[in-house]
Amino acid sequence: MNKNVIIYTSSLCGFCYRAKSLLKRKSISFKEIDIDVDYEKRSEMIKMSNGRSSVPQIFFKNHHIGGCDDLFKLEQENGLEFLKK
Repeated sequence: MNKNVIIYTSSLCGFCYRAKSLLKRKSISFKEIDIDVDYEKRSEMIKMSNGRSSVPQIFFKNHHIGGCDDLFKLEQENGLEFLKK
C-alpha cells in the first residue's frame, strides 16, 4: 500500500468510485479513509483541504491534489506519474 497517496471517501459517492478507478487503472496504490462513520477523519480532511468538505479529497505526501475533477484534469495533463513514487 502506498501511504503517499491518501483518498478520503464516502461509500455512496460516485465521484469517489471514479477517482479510485482511475488510480487503480494507472496502477497507483493508495490508502483510503472512509469518512462516513469517522467524524474525526472528516474534520481532519476538511482542515487539510482548506475547508473543502466534499469527497473525494485526494492528497499526495500532504500536498492537496483536490477532488475527482482535479484528479482527472491532472491525468489529462499527464501528471499522474509522480503519484507512483
